[in-house]
Amino acid sequence: MCRRALLALPALALPAHAQTRPQVVTTTAMLADAVRALAGNAVTVTALMGEGVDPHLYRPTRADTQRLLAADLVVLNGHRLEGRMEEVLARLSRAGRRVLALAETLPRARLRSHPEYPDAADPHIWMDPLLWADAAAALPAALAPWAGDAQAALGAYLARMQRLHDYAQTAFATVPAPQRVLVTVHDAFGYFGARYGLELDSIQGISTESEASLSRIEALVAMLVSRRVPAIFAETSVPDRAMRALIEGAAARGHTVRLGGTLFSDSLGRPGGYTGTLEGMLDHNITTIARALGGTAPATGLNGRLAA
Repeated sequence: MCRRALLALPALALPAHAQTRPQVVTTTAMLADAVRALAGNAVTVTALMGEGVDPHLYRPTRADTQRLLAADLVVLNGHRLEGRMEEVLARLSRAGRRVLALAETLPRARLRSHPEYPDAADPHIWMDPLLWADAAAALPAALAPWAGDAQAALGAYLARMQRLHDYAQTAFATVPAPQRVLVTVHDAFGYFGARYGLELDSIQGISTESEASLSRIEALVAMLVSRRVPAIFAETSVPDRAMRALIEGAAARGHTVRLGGTLFSDSLGRPGGYTGTLEGMLDHNITTIARALGGTAPATGLNGRLAA
């Protein structure tokens, strides 16, 4: 697929099937959350990947392909997050459909490199609320044919992202400096760590298609013991077998490291629930990490909506 932010965006021409509410199909729930926030009830939004789904490994079904080809607008993340959907997305481009690759609207200079793919950047931009807000600014133009208020709604959305950022800064400032080490299953938190001054380490790379090696496990165990890291974190969309190996390896060397919680990385929580929104997902992650690493944050999070 051509690495462009706008693969195809014909001027205001709507497909013949759009008799009622326009259909917007997104690859991930994070993208769907942003579209809903800006478009409201002006469009119907469908996310192909639900709770706990790993987008790096997701293969579209025949029904997914039909939804994509019939959509009035398709919003994907880009930068190879949807690596196994490349053929379907390329078909959309050749068909001249309206497709927006949201992460690819950002200047490459602002993005982390992708060590596995020189032609792509780290796709996990939703982990940084301010970076995500800047990407979301590309949505109103794409939604303009149907959601004339999207530009006005963007202001409220940006304010929520700014509030999350302010909360994160306050929470992580309470974590003792030696303990600001975030160990996760795969390298999805690079933007998050860079924004909030956390040292990142993970078992796998940016894509979950890579496998954890024994040497990598041993190196992480040695780091956990030498740095006296108090907690490591599982992820909802990735198996946690390797995390248990880290805990057991550290214990064998006389250091107790606990599972600090399960973080949302490549998917949101239960649809309809608070963590089924990007705001709730990031609130959960911020609160869980800060508290597990020795900082202070309210157990119920920024908005008092997390389970205590």
